[in-house]
Amino acid sequence: AGIVDYNIGNWLVKNKDPLNETVVALFQKSSLKFLANLFANYAGAEGAPEEKAAGGKKKKGSSFQTVSALHRENLGKLMTNLRSTHPHFVRCIIPNETKTPGAMENPLVMHQLRCNGVLEGIRICRKGFPNRILYADFKQRYRILNPKAIPEGQFMDNMKASEKLLGSLDIDHTQYRLGHTKVFFKAGLLGLLEEMRDDRLALIITAFQARSRGLLARIEFQKMVDRRDALLVIQWNIRAFMGVKNWPWMKLFFKIKPLLKSAETEKEMANMKEEFLKLKEAYAKSEARRKELEEKMVSLLQEKNDLQLAVQTQEDTIVDAEERCEGLIKSKIQLEAKAKELTERLEDEEEMNSELTAKKRKLEDECSELKKDIDDLELTLAKVEKEKHATENKVKNLTEEMAALDEIIAKLTKEKKALQEAHQQTLDDLQSEEDKVNTLTKAKAKLEQQVDDLEGSLEQEKKVRMDLERAKRKLEGDLKLTQESLMDLENDKQQMEERMKKKDFEMSQLNSKIEDEQAMSAQLQKKLKELQARIEELEEELEAERAARAKVEKQRADLARELEEISERLEEAGGATAAQIEMNKKREAEFQKVRRDLEEATLQHEATAATLRKKNADSVADLGEQIDNLQRVKQKLEKEKSELRLELDDVVSNMEQIVKSKTNFEKMCRTLEDQMSEYRTKAEERQRSINDFTMQKAKLQTENGELARQLEEKDSLVSQLTRGKQSNVQQIEDLKRQLEEEVKAKNALAHAVQSARHDSDLLREQYEEEQEAKSELQRGMSKANAEVAQWRTKYETDAIQKTEELEDAKKKLAQRLQDAEEAVEAVNAKCSSLEKTKHRLQNEIEDLMVDVERSNAAAASLDKKQRNFDKVRKKHMEYTSPISLNYSTLGVAGNLVQWFLTGKILEHSLINVSFGIHMEF
Repeated sequence: AGIVDYNIGNWLVKNKDPLNETVVALFQKSSLKFLANLFANYAGAEGAPEEKAAGGKKKKGSSFQTVSALHRENLGKLMTNLRSTHPHFVRCIIPNETKTPGAMENPLVMHQLRCNGVLEGIRICRKGFPNRILYADFKQRYRILNPKAIPEGQFMDNMKASEKLLGSLDIDHTQYRLGHTKVFFKAGLLGLLEEMRDDRLALIITAFQARSRGLLARIEFQKMVDRRDALLVIQWNIRAFMGVKNWPWMKLFFKIKPLLKSAETEKEMANMKEEFLKLKEAYAKSEARRKELEEKMVSLLQEKNDLQLAVQTQEDTIVDAEERCEGLIKSKIQLEAKAKELTERLEDEEEMNSELTAKKRKLEDECSELKKDIDDLELTLAKVEKEKHATENKVKNLTEEMAALDEIIAKLTKEKKALQEAHQQTLDDLQSEEDKVNTLTKAKAKLEQQVDDLEGSLEQEKKVRMDLERAKRKLEGDLKLTQESLMDLENDKQQMEERMKKKDFEMSQLNSKIEDEQAMSAQLQKKLKELQARIEELEEELEAERAARAKVEKQRADLARELEEISERLEEAGGATAAQIEMNKKREAEFQKVRRDLEEATLQHEATAATLRKKNADSVADLGEQIDNLQRVKQKLEKEKSELRLELDDVVSNMEQIVKSKTNFEKMCRTLEDQMSEYRTKAEERQRSINDFTMQKAKLQTENGELARQLEEKDSLVSQLTRGKQSNVQQIEDLKRQLEEEVKAKNALAHAVQSARHDSDLLREQYEEEQEAKSELQRGMSKANAEVAQWRTKYETDAIQKTEELEDAKKKLAQRLQDAEEAVEAVNAKCSSLEKTKHRLQNEIEDLMVDVERSNAAAASLDKKQRNFDKVRKKHMEYTSPISLNYSTLGVAGNLVQWFLTGKILEHSLINVSFGIHMEF
């Protein structure tokens, strides 16, 4: 943490703990007079009542709590509050020291973050793996970065797929780790992956948009090119036609061409050529299709052979695996026998080892005992040496006292000799013991060598045994794995079947629930429709009540207005009698009563309408809530149904894959054989169709020859143009008859015009009669108004005596006035309808006049065309006379051409005449 500054001013004053009252009481009762005098004037909570009695004021005893007690109490409250709630801590950072908004002091903020441990927490978080995603979610989301890393048709585990996908990306591979179910990312890598995904999506979408826009632009461009080509063709044809349309020979050609059968033959030839081209294209397509099918058949045969080879290799591998399995089983049995022998040998070796270890322990015990004896001897030797030194010292002392103590020296020399002999004896004993120790050490070394040899052989035997056990465990593990895989497959199959049954049961339950919910929703919708119908009925009743109320209000206003008028008239008339005043009061009371009734009725209607609205709103809200709940339940059930359906589909797909994996090769072989037979049959059919096409081709060639012959024959039919001339004459007579019929139609149209004029005169007379009736009604209306005015004047003079009679007369007059107004409206409507019929008839008359004028113009044009035709006929006769003279010189071909051209001219003229008649009509 950073440096923290503390203000230590008045620390002693702030941290003074009040004295404990019990401690003060003990000090006051102390046997030490000095200590008792120090606390004699202290007044605690007990002295407070006395001071109150004396008139002084004192704080409560709770104010004398110690600081530690207050701290404990506050801490206890804080802990209880924390335990009873779910707190969320917020770190508050001061942006600046001056308390100004918008100002950020970066060093101050960084100092606070560093001291709060935020930066350290961020660093620790960055050291770890804060982001983690499930393998399936990662594969689904980021597969777009490199789709080639995960093959499309090949099943792959999500973990392996995610590992391959991450390995194929250009990222720092130390920034992620793979767990059992999730992939863990360090800080920043997931953002980089998201950016790469966004870039990839942008590229794909832009490429798709470019392709789409390019396709649309090409389509539009092709349309524009086709439109331009069509316009150019049309323009060229129109220019060519405009250039030759007034050429006489072309006119003759246009007239004669429809009369020729060669045009039909040309059309037939063109159609046959088109059919021939179509058949040729179909033949080419069939040939290409046949070649493609042959290539496919060859490729399928190759695939079939490859699959057969693969099946053969699979069968060979299966046979090899079975043989290996049998060999492994045999080797397992042999190894088990060897293992038993080795275990027996191992037991024997272990027994020998235990015996040797026991012997070793005995020898070790003996060696330890010998070592103890050697130690004892060494101790005794040390004692003897010490005694020797002591004796030597004594000898030295005695030698000094030799002179005085000769006798003692002699004794000592004797003792010395005895001691030397004893010492020599001990040295001999020590040498013999050392020899024994040497022999024992040699025996010990020999035994240790034997033990080492035995331990080496034991280690070798253990190694051999461990190798055999490893091989045994490996074989047992392989066998267990195969058995477990088989058991797992069986268990998976059983689980899948159970899950299938369970899912089917759940699906049936969900379907029943959904049907119940649908029935309930249908009932609620029916109920809602009934309530809506009821609401509409109530609204209609409310509208009727409002209309009645408006009507009553209108009547009330009319009555008030009439009452005011009557009162004004009475005031003007003056001299109102008492009876009239009473009657007025009575009417006013009745009027007030009617007003009160009306107001009560309106209030009642408004109250009923409000209650109905409230009930309607409540019922609609309840039904809406019920519908929303049902929709939510329905959505939830549909979601569960979809999830269960997906799980069911997964289970079914897994089952199908398991079943398919068993029968795949057999089905493939069968399907390939079936496909081979189908392709053979198809090839035979294609060969038959090719033979048919060749036959059709030969037939078409023969037909083409026949058509060529027929064309030559058709050329000889040009001589039939003479008969065409007779047919033209017949057509001219028909046109004359049509002209006569047109004259008759013209006369009929004239009669129709006269009848229409007669009808218009009749309608005009009816209109005048209706106008007279209207004027009579207006006169009657003015007369009625005069009578009303007369009655009004009479009422004003005799208002006092005949108020009731005037009321009746007023009602009658109002009724008559209303009837008169209705009659006037009816007359006006009839007049407007007559006006409309008049305009319609006038329009029809104008149309008929236009038709008459057109028919007259058509008749005139027909007469003109008849004269033109006569002129053309004369010209034709003039043309044919020199042609007949030059027949011998020009030959048959020239004559045919001349007849052909004359026929074309006649045909063109007849077409023009018929077209003009048609246009006139």
